[in-house]
Amino acid sequence: MKFDLKGQDQQTKARAGILKTDHGVIETPIFMPVGTVASVKGVHQRELKNDINPDIILGNTYHLYLRPQTSILEQAGGLHKFMNWDRNILTDSGGYQVYSLSANRKIKEEGVKFKSHIDGSYHTFTPENVMEIQRSIGADIIMAFDECTPYPCDYQYAKRSMHMTHRWLDRCLLHLNKVPFKYGYSQSFFPIVQGSTYKDLRIQSAEYIANADAEGNAIGGLSVGEPAEEMYEMTEIVCRILPEDKPRYLMGVGTPINILENIALGIDMFDCVMPTRNGRNGMLFTAHGTINIKNKKWEDDFSAIDDMGITFVDTEYSKGYLKHLFSVNEMLGRQIATIHNLGFYLWLVREARKHILAGDFLTWKTQMVKQMDKRL
Repeated sequence: MKFDLKGQDQQTKARAGILKTDHGVIETPIFMPVGTVASVKGVHQRELKNDINPDIILGNTYHLYLRPQTSILEQAGGLHKFMNWDRNILTDSGGYQVYSLSANRKIKEEGVKFKSHIDGSYHTFTPENVMEIQRSIGADIIMAFDECTPYPCDYQYAKRSMHMTHRWLDRCLLHLNKVPFKYGYSQSFFPIVQGSTYKDLRIQSAEYIANADAEGNAIGGLSVGEPAEEMYEMTEIVCRILPEDKPRYLMGVGTPINILENIALGIDMFDCVMPTRNGRNGMLFTAHGTINIKNKKWEDDFSAIDDMGITFVDTEYSKGYLKHLFSVNEMLGRQIATIHNLGFYLWLVREARKHILAGDFLTWKTQMVKQMDKRL
C-alpha cells in the first residue's frame, strides 16, 4: 500500500490524499459503505459501483466468520470474488461486535469468548486467529484485534483495556508475519488507538500505535455515546501524534457533520451504518438539511428527492412517491433511501476533497455544517 498526500488545507488539518492498493486507487478523504455480511444492505453491487461509486467498502470479521464462514470464503477465492466486488475492501477485526455483545462475552488476556447471536454456540477470538480469519476473508486492509470500551468508562478500566489492546497488537503483528497472503495480492494492517475519553490515555495509546510503524492507523472507541465535542477533542489529540505520511481512519463515525468536523482535524477514512440504517427508517441526508420522508408534509410533494443528488434515484423519483412507499411498507422505499444516503455521503467527502485542494475548505465546511443542521 502507498499513501501520498496531495494537499492540505492551510486553515485546518484537512488533507487530500491518494491511497493505492492492489485493488486500485482510493482518493481521500473517503467514506466506506458498510457491507457487514458481504452485502451493503439493500444495494446491488452494480448500483453500488455505478451510482454510489465508492473506492472502498467495509466488511465485518465477526459476521463473516459466523456466516458464510471462512471455509466458504476460501472456496470462493476470498470475499472479493464471493460478492463480485473488484475494488477495495477493509475488514474490521470484530472488536466492536464483541463490545456490543457485552452480555454474552468474557474478555481475558488470551482473547474473548463469546456466544453467537445466531445459534448460541460459543466461539473464541484471539489476536492470532483474528489475523488468520482476516487472511481468509482477503480484505485489502485488515485491522488489529482490540477491545472497544463503552462510554462512560471508568479510568482504571480504560487504562487496563488500553494496555491489553497494545499487548494484543504485538501478538497480531507477530502472528501476521507467520500467515501468508492467500489470494495473490497483499493486505495492509492498521492498529487501533484506544483510551476512551481520557486525554493522557489517548496520548499514550497514539504514541504506542505510531511506534508500531504500520501502513496506516485507526482510532477506535469513539462514537459510542460520548458527546460530539469529546469525540473531536480526542481525535485532535490523537491526530497530533499519528504520523502525517500514513492514512488515519476514524472507526464508526458518523453523521455528515461529524465527518466534516473530523476531516478538518486530519482524518482520512470513515465508515458508519448511519446512511443505510437511517435510510431504511426514512431519514434522508441532504446538503440543505435532513428529511424525515415519513412526515405527512411530503405526500403531495412531487419534486425530485434531491435535485443535487448524484444517484439515479434522486431525480427519477419524487418525495411524494418515496413517502408513499414508506407508508405502504414497500421495500423499494428503503432501497431508494439507502442509495440516496450513500450517494450523499460519497458526494460530501468528494466535495470536501475538492475544497481542500482548492484552498477554501474551511469556508465551505462552515456553510455546509450550517445547512446540514436543519430539519426540513
